[in-house]
Amino acid sequence: MSIERPQAITKELSRNDTGETGGHQAGMLIPRDSQVLSFFPRLDPGEYNPRHQLTFRDSLGSKWVFSFIYYNNKFFGGTRNEYRLTCMTPFIRAHNLRAGDKVTLSRDEENRFQVTYTREKDEESDGRLKLGTAWRIVNL
Repeated sequence: MSIERPQAITKELSRNDTGETGGHQAGMLIPRDSQVLSFFPRLDPGEYNPRHQLTFRDSLGSKWVFSFIYYNNKFFGGTRNEYRLTCMTPFIRAHNLRAGDKVTLSRDEENRFQVTYTREKDEESDGRLKLGTAWRIVNL
């Protein structure tokens, strides 16, 4: 059974994603959901920590290069077994994104990538760490 490649995915940013917690992490976690993963180019699981650099354009036409990485060192003597989208910090900082804002990644008919965001309502946050935000498939 073939999975249809989605045109767009979106994620509500957590405080960890935006760097508001002050902790270090290697990019946003991408779930091992086959539909969400199919948005990205296929990575070779037999290769050590395979990655693809992806060029996205924002609504102003600015170019952003993100890395889609499969940290699979668990199969090479390490502990990690997860997909991440890294190198997003410059984009997040340039647009002053905060927890609760949403990032949408999309592809056009010619397989060019775009990145957009929407702001959370300007209500005051209660300051609690929000966990469990997840990527979702969206229809544009």
